[in-house]
Amino acid sequence: MPLKPQLEAIIYAAETPISLDQIYSLVKDSLLAENPGTEPAEIKSRIRATLEELIADYSSADHGIEIRQVAGGYRMSTKPEQHDVVRAFAKSLKPPFRLSLPALETLAVIAYKQPVTVPEIGEIRGVDSGGVVATLLDRKLITTAGRKAVIGRPILYKTSKEFLLRFGLKDINELPSMEEFEKLLAASFQGDLLTAEETKPSTEDSSTEDSLATAPSADEAEMPEGSGATPSAKTA
Repeated sequence: MPLKPQLEAIIYAAETPISLDQIYSLVKDSLLAENPGTEPAEIKSRIRATLEELIADYSSADHGIEIRQVAGGYRMSTKPEQHDVVRAFAKSLKPPFRLSLPALETLAVIAYKQPVTVPEIGEIRGVDSGGVVATLLDRKLITTAGRKAVIGRPILYKTSKEFLLRFGLKDINELPSMEEFEKLLAASFQGDLLTAEETKPSTEDSSTEDSLATAPSADEAEMPEGSGATPSAKTA
């Protein structure tokens, strides 16, 4: 059986990015049956080369989706130029994923300063951020990274794999510059801001400091998407 359609089907069916090792474990038996005695390294090299072919195939303008490396694995994602129509479709199915402005500020601080402690976050933002950190932990956008070797040994925080998935990043090294990130946050306010009647004061903190994003004031903003928004539904 040809390898390329197998890999395409596996990546399509995977709910989360699937790693090269996972793919290898799924297809190695069939490849060994075709070529007995093949070394594991040779099989992985063939899989990797076939994945590159698939990525090139889907890069064509004839496709609305692409195959990207995200969070240590491969996944199918909508292309950036199709995000508007996909965003509209996703909103028609379920409420958008929202974060308050203080949460977006705090997430930006953690992303660019990680690993970082709550006191350090508060010093940068000028307000206690413990409640916001708890919200980000609950959303699984950040995780703990041990304790800092200082008096009191405060907990260190870093972004999580879920953060990479939400923003469509391969790893932290793909984070945009701070200026680009500010523009991304600002853009998130331009879509579906709450009306004045719906807006309520934030209960996460009472910060009146300037936002990291130079955007209009609002209690909540839709979570900005990265360059790899995934389709909300699949059909066999």
